[in-house]
Amino acid sequence: MMLRPLRLSSLLCLGVLTFAAGCASEIPKEVAKSPDKAAVPEAGSAKATRRIIILTNGNSPYWDACRAGVQDANTQLKLADAGLVAEMEVNDGTPQGQIDKLRQYGSQSDIAAVGVSAIDASNAAVADELRNLQKKRLAVITIDSDLDREKFRDARRAFVGTDNLAGGKVLGMCAAALKPDGGEYVTFVGRTGAQNAMERIGGFGEGAGPKFAAKDSMGDDLDRTRAKDNVRNAIGNHPQLNTLVGIWSYNAPAIVDVVRELKAREKYSIVVFDAEPSTIQAMADGDVDVMVVQDPYRMGFDGVKLLKAIIQNDDATQNALISEFVKGMDVLDTGLKVVVPNDASPIAKLKLGEGVKVHTLSDFKAWLEKYGLAGS
Repeated sequence: MMLRPLRLSSLLCLGVLTFAAGCASEIPKEVAKSPDKAAVPEAGSAKATRRIIILTNGNSPYWDACRAGVQDANTQLKLADAGLVAEMEVNDGTPQGQIDKLRQYGSQSDIAAVGVSAIDASNAAVADELRNLQKKRLAVITIDSDLDREKFRDARRAFVGTDNLAGGKVLGMCAAALKPDGGEYVTFVGRTGAQNAMERIGGFGEGAGPKFAAKDSMGDDLDRTRAKDNVRNAIGNHPQLNTLVGIWSYNAPAIVDVVRELKAREKYSIVVFDAEPSTIQAMADGDVDVMVVQDPYRMGFDGVKLLKAIIQNDDATQNALISEFVKGMDVLDTGLKVVVPNDASPIAKLKLGEGVKVHTLSDFKAWLEKYGLAGS
């Protein structure tokens, strides 16, 4: 079913600031036809337990919250009663690493389903391996970062994660509030070809507006040393730069470390995605202006919940979870939070769209504590 694209405000109100992590999503119930059904052992049968695997794009504290969601899904969804267990596996930060893992899963008879954070949206080999898994009757979704939705929609049942275009726009609007006269910015990211990276960077430019000029988009291939070098090089190459934009979770601490090293905090707005523990502390210390925070806990929990539903041919649960509001593509939007240091921030009372609320760092910390999380 194809739905008309929604405006930014409508997109944001579907998922932004969802505080009931791991709960059923209040997302429209329209859904495309389910793919081929995957087999699963009957509850209480003598068949061996089969595994649901969540495969990351790399290793980062960002994934700790997702792991917590996966672990909670095991107990709260009573996976053992269905002969299932959910686990997280960590990729080495390369497309080939994901390809090798996916091929391995295809050869293992105890794998029932896979959710993967696609490290490269346009990598046809990754898409082919996901198709191969589906041919072997495994349930397949993407989480956190999708494949190219025009080319490879058939390679996965659905995408579970952030509306990254909308999130990028929100971050851009926040940057404009911090620098009303505009300026120059550079974006920093692990891989510029990842779907979430492309959407966030494009959205940021749109949200920031015509007073801002993009000077570069610098990828580091998940190399933390290179991530810092990119910040140093951007500052050295662009003397009029006044806004530093962290696109992936570990880019925020890389930016903070270099700006501290150069003693140049007063020159730059630091606006970032995600909230690693060190980024949260950096905001408390006055070194981060705004975080647009995803909900990886819910990606893990709802990702497992959706995969279980696909395995068990549970169309009602699938329909309750999945929306099709992004160009008719199957999407479970896990929402966003906007976090600022305190009420004195110029972003605190900013109108970011219908249903969007900005939260102070203290409120955000209380939310993390509620769910036993160190970051998000």
